[in-house]
Amino acid sequence: MTESTDKRKVVVIGAGPVGALAALYAAVRGDDVEVYELRGDLRDPSTTPLNFTKSINLALSERGINSMRHAGVPSLVDDILKETIPMHARMIHGRGKLGELYQDSQDYDVHGRSIHAVDRAGLNKRLLDSLEAMPNVTFFFNHKLTGADFNHNTAWFEHRAHAPKTDHAQNPTQPSASPAEHQRNPEKEVHFDLLIGADGAHSAARYHLMKFARVNYQQEYIDTLWCEFHIPPRAADSSFAISPHHLHIWPGTSFMFIAIPSLDRSFTCTLFAPSATFASLSASPETSLSPFFDEHFPGLCPDLITTPDLVAQFSENPHLPLISIKCTPYHYGSSAVIVGDAAHAMVPFYGQGMNAGLEDVRVLFDFLDAHGVYPSQAPSSPPSSQHSFSTDTDSTSGTPPPMPSPSLSSTPSQPVSKISPSSNLATALAAYTAHRTPDAHTINDLALHNYLEMRSSVTSPLYLFRKHVEEFLYKYFPRLGWSTQYSRVSFGNQRYSAVKERSEWQGTLLRGVVLGVGLVVGVGAVGVGARKRETIWDGVRGVVGRMVGNRR
Repeated sequence: MTESTDKRKVVVIGAGPVGALAALYAAVRGDDVEVYELRGDLRDPSTTPLNFTKSINLALSERGINSMRHAGVPSLVDDILKETIPMHARMIHGRGKLGELYQDSQDYDVHGRSIHAVDRAGLNKRLLDSLEAMPNVTFFFNHKLTGADFNHNTAWFEHRAHAPKTDHAQNPTQPSASPAEHQRNPEKEVHFDLLIGADGAHSAARYHLMKFARVNYQQEYIDTLWCEFHIPPRAADSSFAISPHHLHIWPGTSFMFIAIPSLDRSFTCTLFAPSATFASLSASPETSLSPFFDEHFPGLCPDLITTPDLVAQFSENPHLPLISIKCTPYHYGSSAVIVGDAAHAMVPFYGQGMNAGLEDVRVLFDFLDAHGVYPSQAPSSPPSSQHSFSTDTDSTSGTPPPMPSPSLSSTPSQPVSKISPSSNLATALAAYTAHRTPDAHTINDLALHNYLEMRSSVTSPLYLFRKHVEEFLYKYFPRLGWSTQYSRVSFGNQRYSAVKERSEWQGTLLRGVVLGVGLVVGVGAVGVGARKRETIWDGVRGVVGRMVGNRR
């Protein structure tokens, strides 16, 4: 804090959705906030998009919505949801044994809850517009973080008149940067009380943090690349070419194709496949691409994407890698903390990357509030594993439970609290790291595993059997606390680590029940007497009852 004011100066690195939300949380608490972004204003259509793709559609679910709901900005969530498309199910596409095309709708949730297709740029714009309306927030676009001293709370930035278009090696369409763009400009020195790094998987904030904190770091590129495609609206009436309220999947054993609806009635699509498949198709796309799609993704080409468009999009759009990153700790002393992909980049197969990042912000500020960093926000007790952010959504109404109204001003531009000089920011950040690390690592692992589910298990009889049994118990016996793992992740706010633990227990119990039923049927088939069969069945019921009772 400066000597002349009791406001804290918070520097946020990255103006994407996670960085913008972090800035909002700090600003409504009265901090002076500066947001530094490597690229130009992300609301400007001429700004180079993330990963150089033309558009990015994301799946927004309860965790992200709940985190924005607690930002203290009236109507923010309503305004964002108005620009989304609800998706209540997966639509599995394939070809039957007789060559006929089929579609199989698989609801996400037995209570009818939906995830929401949202345009990343539109979401980002809403968040940045809310920030821009606040007098204690300043933007610095085209600023690159070049250094940091977290012992003295100082960072250095290079201001670039035009952000360089640093090309990806596999992107053939981006022009080379001009010599002027490679020239170093004078650096700007910035002092801060807290730096929040939200600058993505290749985070500069994390890079400099690792020079001070003893960070355990793990990074993995999976053997899968992705390429964006586009399904246009129907030419006849400009309507959606396929159902807009589904996330469409064409599964394959080692690859898949997905399509997510857009507000302009088109679909943003992605091909995921091993690098060897991309290499093979790239050798002669004019002759190999259409037969490949016809074999593995029936009904797409030429019905939804013409052959010339398919070849053009494959050839012109970048073929990009997928990275999974785990690290810990996320902080250093009381000076810095990283959130979102900077802390835990994950593959996109659970649709939780952005949602987990937005939830990071809420959980972080829950800890800051609980430890007295913002006295007027502090709850009566510190967060714990059973704290409010472990709660789930209401299983019968399909809506989140009522949340306590944040003690914030109704006008975001009016700060509601001053910073306590005696607050223990270092303790709060350490508690956040300890709490959030197992959850971030868990969702990283679940996202990797879900790729197998999406590309093959969605058509597996065993997968469908467990899904139907769990949904039946969830719907008709809610007091058992049973739910699918997907529902807990996407429609609740329970900790990721608790979700995984509960799902593993449910799987163990189901396997035990199936084994027990099989045993009873088996002994009956070999002529065991009724009394013995009843004794065995009593034993099975007893084991199941004890397991359920222990979990309660």
